[in-house]
Amino acid sequence: MDEGSLARAVNEGVGLGWTLEHVQFAMRESSKRPAMAFVFFVREGEPVPVRTAEEATSHLRRLAEGDGPDSVSGPAPLRAVSPIDRLRELAGDEEGS
Repeated sequence: MDEGSLARAVNEGVGLGWTLEHVQFAMRESSKRPAMAFVFFVREGEPVPVRTAEEATSHLRRLAEGDGPDSVSGPAPLRAVSPIDRLRELAGDEEGS
């Protein structure tokens, strides 16, 4: 995090019509310089409708399965893989030894 990246983030957000609300810095114990900055913006307008948990799950399922106008085309849908199995895949260890 440096002054330039913070200035770019603020200028980009304000340029898109947002109002700067707050900047929160995350510090490291070993340094007096911030490691990260969280930049918060607000904007006037109609609130976005909130989905119920069931609606959100259904929406995500439609996106993943490619059923509907918002579907994502491209690679195969994600599948659940344990971290150990994924590391084995990345290492090219097909036997699991």
